[in-house]
Amino acid sequence: MSLVSDEICTPDCCVLVAPLADDEAVQLAAQLKALADPTRIRLVSMIATAPTGELCACDLPAALGKSQPTTSHHLRQLLDAGLIEREQRGKWAWFRLVPERLAALRVALGEPPCC
Repeated sequence: MSLVSDEICTPDCCVLVAPLADDEAVQLAAQLKALADPTRIRLVSMIATAPTGELCACDLPAALGKSQPTTSHHLRQLLDAGLIEREQRGKWAWFRLVPERLAALRVALGEPPCC
């Protein structure tokens, strides 16, 4: 998987239109910090590619090869950064991405907004 787009980028497509405000920079830093861990990136990718767009916490420890407390810690970091949402259904918590937050990250990192 390539992290670089095959598309040719024109000079003005990948530049923010204005500098980030202090609060925007703080929020972006918190989100990037939450993503600065391989397990959390895997969690985001697993949720993003789930057929229904969400995953049950009950399936994540085995899929990650991590203990339940470790998995919960990583999910909490993503929740606190606002990158995922949690919904309690009976005994289990279900997680889904917050598309607006991920789209904002992409734009801040220089990618043009998606359709």
